[in-house]
Amino acid sequence: MVFGQVVIGPPGSGKTTYCNGMSQFLQLIGRKVAIINLDPANDSLPYECAINIEDLIKLSDVMTEHSLGPNGGLVYCMDYLEKNIDWLEAKLVPLLKDHYFLFDFPGQVELFFLHANAKNVITKLIKSLNLRLTAMHLVDAHLCSDPGKYVSALLLSLSTMLHMELPHINVLSKIDLIENYGKLAFNLDFYTDVLDLSYLQHHLDQDPRSAKYRKLTKELCEVIDNYSIVNFTTLDIQVCLSIYSVFRSSTFKF
Repeated sequence: MVFGQVVIGPPGSGKTTYCNGMSQFLQLIGRKVAIINLDPANDSLPYECAINIEDLIKLSDVMTEHSLGPNGGLVYCMDYLEKNIDWLEAKLVPLLKDHYFLFDFPGQVELFFLHANAKNVITKLIKSLNLRLTAMHLVDAHLCSDPGKYVSALLLSLSTMLHMELPHINVLSKIDLIENYGKLAFNLDFYTDVLDLSYLQHHLDQDPRSAKYRKLTKELCEVIDNYSIVNFTTLDIQVCLSIYSVFRSSTFKF
């Protein structure tokens, strides 16, 4: 039985940096790690990857050949990977004996709450190779400083959890920079534990941009509260203890 993480999240949330930092941490504690880059748009990798999707398909080639934009190109690449899953399986087999896997996925959020291709890739790998994978969904912590953006991050996290159907950890990344864009309205525990969102309503009402969406926002908050499955762990990728805490959370899912 082989364990690993499926690293997902919006662009700029720190997925590649996370994979690099987690890989270094695991090597320090004596674990063999294989990073699998499945982002065909990631052409500047800070880590050495064991498998790179660009050996199968390149986003730039897809965009040129099929006259697609970056988003359409990424969907095409994931569809192509799903149809050629045997290529990825063959690359993974030699690593199954003693490696921990980190799958670095693209940052296009539609792939993880709308389209089925990325989910199908993961499901096929789990079934064919007997993998035990945890989804690590990264969200930039600075979104907590804006109530509207925080609610959007909660909705994205909830939608992704329901769509992916994997053991799931939501991570507030870059926690050391959390107040760079403004002071938090509540203590950090409010945002990590996702406490009563009705308390956010007052702060949302202060923003003239969201005033006309007051009823919609209230109902969205009620949806999140009713499911009551979204919470966050925090991550400062520069602090070893913080990385260990996130890693331990992922192992507890099994």
